[in-house]
Amino acid sequence: MAKKSVQARDKKRRVLVKKYAVKRLELKKKGDYVALDKLPKNASPVRLRNRCSITGRARGYIRRFGVSRLVFRKWALEGKLPGIRKASW
Repeated sequence: MAKKSVQARDKKRRVLVKKYAVKRLELKKKGDYVALDKLPKNASPVRLRNRCSITGRARGYIRRFGVSRLVFRKWALEGKLPGIRKASW
């Protein structure tokens, strides 16, 4: 489980990215890179990291389900993910 501070920081960045998304797009179209540089650094979508919505884990993230591989495996074995079953061959 990731530290609470790391999860909070990521959440804060997501809010900033959403807040400045339209403004960033307009400034990019105009080519006004001076004004773009004055926006908060955390408003850039590049600074976001995909994290598990349950544990906050950054690695082993499965985008389709929004969780890490560990949570995915647990839920799949418990039958909480419809259409997912364990492979065997």
